[in-house]
Order: sequence, then structure tokens, then C-alpha cells
Amino acid sequence: MEKFKIEGCHKLYGEITISGAKNSALAILPASILAEKSCTIRNLPAIDDVTYLKELLRNLGAKTTDEDIDKVTINPAYINSFAVDFELAKKLRASYYFLGALLGKYKEAEVPFPGGCDIGVRPIDQHIKGLEALGVEIKLEHGIIKAKAKELIGASIYLDVVSVGATINIMLAACKAKGITTIENAAKEPYIVDTANFLNAMGANIKGAGTDVIKIKGVEHLSGCEHSIIPDQIETGTYMILAAVAKGDVLIKNVIPTHLESVSAKMREMGIEVIEYEDSIRIISNTRPKSVNIKTLPYPGFPTDLQQPMSVLLSIAEGTGIITESIYEGRFKHVDELKRMGAKIKVDGRVALIEGIEKLSGAPVCATDLRAGAAMVLAGLAAEGETIISNLNHIDRGYENLEDKLIHVGAKIKRVHETE
Repeated sequence: MEKFKIEGCHKLYGEITISGAKNSALAILPASILAEKSCTIRNLPAIDDVTYLKELLRNLGAKTTDEDIDKVTINPAYINSFAVDFELAKKLRASYYFLGALLGKYKEAEVPFPGGCDIGVRPIDQHIKGLEALGVEIKLEHGIIKAKAKELIGASIYLDVVSVGATINIMLAACKAKGITTIENAAKEPYIVDTANFLNAMGANIKGAGTDVIKIKGVEHLSGCEHSIIPDQIETGTYMILAAVAKGDVLIKNVIPTHLESVSAKMREMGIEVIEYEDSIRIISNTRPKSVNIKTLPYPGFPTDLQQPMSVLLSIAEGTGIITESIYEGRFKHVDELKRMGAKIKVDGRVALIEGIEKLSGAPVCATDLRAGAAMVLAGLAAEGETIISNLNHIDRGYENLEDKLIHVGAKIKRVHETE
């Protein structure tokens, strides 16, 4: 077991470079199954979830060649199994993308119910509804989703709730279906667009990605391709908030500023200076921020994945702020950890009332999930004294070289073994 040991209240100055988007990588790696030849994927983040996915691909028979830390070539021609490993699949949510990819290529898939962070109910009913509309028969047996189709036929599908996962899974399955598939009320996140661009580079015919109506005209063949993953929107937002929490002047490079407009707007409302360049964002924070109210919404609204880091900034802001979590009802589990550090937060259902205090106080805390782990790191950097964070496995699933990037801008953070 490893822990982070953080000495807080050090201002941060310098540059941080953003890695490839986790959520894009987790869709694009399984999507490579659809190709008839090798695919080369660049700008992959070096995180545990990517490692798990590559292992799942190899378990199915695919050949993977790691050409660099951020580059892999996948040859799916050797796949000889349609059953995804149970133990590995439990480690991450994105294992469900093997459903759409295997069905699109082989008309058959056996995928365990997905794992990932415990942040509330995360049903896959919209995935199942969409796949069944394409002609897939689905049975649930002993925690395994068993799916099979004689033929995939394009259909019009309306998603009852906006779902990134369901949008991508249906898109994967529909790429080689006969006819046209229309997804209405589709998710619009940048990861949807990135995945569609990857599939189109292989020869798919997808239009409307990034809007709430996506049309997929099925094709018979998908060739190999090369693709570079977009920068990580959530990692960018995390470091933007971090720069404000720890104060100082930080330039965040390799970003797409338009993906962070909702975050930039809230930070400016708090009195933080946000300067946008073509592919970078600079955060300058010298004074105590003002409290604001935030409601998480599907893209382009404020991301649920940045709600927990933002709660840290609000906990040291001037005044009282309110966070309304409209996506996941279990996303306030980190609040008890922040309270150990002196934060004044009251939670009522999906609403958190945060009364800002001057400073947090260092304490032993736990990362309850991926984004909560990032929030604890931010809290430690803002707190007086020493903060020790356990359960780093959550953080390592989604942030590449987090401590190295922070040390580079002046943070006092180190990874230690429990015996230390």
C-alpha cells in the first residue's frame, strides 16, 4: 500500500502538460476490435485503466505492441474469444465498451457487469435498450451480460437519459450494422467526437457527433488507422482548480480551452484570473476566491467529474456556496474526508452547502474514488501542516504521473510506502 504525504500552503508556479484523455482512450482501445487491420493509437495516458484495457484485449487474443509509453499498435486479427475476463473487468467501468465492439465485429459478446468507482447508481439500461433495438438478444447470467445477434439492423434509438457510455456503445455496434442508426438525445462530450473521429478514420460513416443527434450508416469493412487522442478535459480542469486552490501562477499546456468553458466561467466568477491561449490556459490566483453556486450537468455544462475538486476550492472561498449534483447521487462521499480537515459542509441529498473557511488543516484522509482522490490532493496542497492520503489506487486509475507534475510546479508531495 502506498500513500501521498503532502506539506501544504506552498504557492505553485510553472507549467503542467496535460496527458491524453482517459475517457477517450477507454472507448477507443475497445473500438480497435472493429478494425480488420492494425490500429496505432497515440497520446495514450499512462494510467492503470489503460493498462487494464490492453490486458483485456490481449486476453481476447489481440496482439498489442507498446511502441512508446503513450503509443500502442493493436492488431485485432487474432481475437479468438468473445468472453471478457471477469476479474479484470471488475476493475474499471469502461469494460462495457467491449459489448458494442465485439457485437459490431462478431455479433457475440460476454461481458461482466462493469466495475469502477462507487459514486452511486450507474445503470446500463440505456446500453441494453440501444443494443436490443439493433437486434441483439441479451441475457444476464451470474453477473455476466451475454449478448448475441444473428444480424445487426440499423434503428432509431432515443436515449431516456443522456449517457456517454450508452452513446458510445451503440455507436460501436452500429458501425457495421445494416442500414442507418439514429441516436437521439445523444451525449455531446468531447470523448464522443474523438471516438467518432477514430471510427471514421477506419472507414465508418458517422455524422453529428458532438450534437444530440448522431447518425451512423453501417459499412461492411473497417480498415486500420492511426489516431491521436485529444487532451484530457478533466485532468485540465483538475489542474486549473488546483492552481487556484494552492494560489500562484500556473500555465497548463496541451489543452483545448473550449472544452473547459463552463469551468473557466465559474472560476472567473470567483475572481480567479483565467487566460486562454490557443492550446493552453493560464491560472493566476493571488487572493481568496468568492463563493459561487454550481450545478453539474451533461456537457457542455459543468462536469460532474470536477464537482469534487471544486468543492475543495469552495471550502476555502469567501462566503457560502452551493453544489447541486444532478448526475450521480453518491458523489459526496469525499465530504466526510474534507470535514476531517476542517471544512464546513452540509449535505442534503444531492445538494451540498459549503461555508468557506480561511484555511483547511492537514489530516490523514482517504481517496474514496478517482475524482475524490484528486480532491484530497488539492485539499492537502491548500491545508496547513501535513496531509496523508491513502487508497492511491483510485488516483492512479485516472491521473498520469500526478505527483511528478505537481513537484514540477513547486508542490511538496511524495509517494511513500505504508511502512514509511
